[in-house]
Amino acid sequence: MNTQKLTGLRIANTRGLRQAPALTRLLEEEGAEVLHYPTIEIEPSADSSDFDAALAELAQGHFDWLIVTSTNTVYILADRMRELGIGLESVAESKTKVAAVGSATATAISQELNLVVDLLPEEYVAEALVAGLQVGKGSRVFLPQSAIARPVLVKALRRAGAEVRDVKAYETVVGHGGDDLPQHFWQGDVDVVLFTSASTVHNFVSRLKAESGDAAMLCDVTVACIGPMTAEAARRHELPVRVVAESHTVEGLVQSLKAYFARRGR
Repeated sequence: MNTQKLTGLRIANTRGLRQAPALTRLLEEEGAEVLHYPTIEIEPSADSSDFDAALAELAQGHFDWLIVTSTNTVYILADRMRELGIGLESVAESKTKVAAVGSATATAISQELNLVVDLLPEEYVAEALVAGLQVGKGSRVFLPQSAIARPVLVKALRRAGAEVRDVKAYETVVGHGGDDLPQHFWQGDVDVVLFTSASTVHNFVSRLKAESGDAAMLCDVTVACIGPMTAEAARRHELPVRVVAESHTVEGLVQSLKAYFARRGR
């Protein structure tokens, strides 16, 4: 495969502030100029009582599995446990096993929570995760997620017989700050916009409209998505999807973007 770099391309990274650096680093290593347009911010849920109670149970070793589905969840877990004075070592010393969805999430778990990841499924889908967990009747699972998380994983776990503590740990809201992307669109100097989740797509469109822009501004822009669900969300907003990563990671997204421009011959 031609691995032509991305030199000379101006690429918009729509990830939240905490998640953006890893993708930006990969893009800059390939020679791209990166614009930052955060579309997502995470905020603790207004009522954290259920989350707090579940964290106390986690520290006591009440659960067989802790499932972490995103890096945002990692940050919320770490922040809230520090606020409550719950030592991370209590989880590490318990018999609770940890499952991560995605290599970036696994890395964040190691760095932020100092926990060992026991399961990292090859496929980032609910069915693959449940199969790897090998849960059955009476298995106790702690699943902290965003308030807008789809119920697919919870349903699959319960079908397998697990007792699932499904907690809404945080809210996902529209981001702010970064570069003046609408102005760059008006100037016609944006080559690519990257999306890494359906939420980044929806919030991008909301933020753009609030800043006197619209989806039509992307008519000559290459839209690249980390996977098919993200691409579906982009197409629903009539965004011109040109690239869908074969491997649903930020590394896979960058590689697929490189392959796309190599085929085009720039």
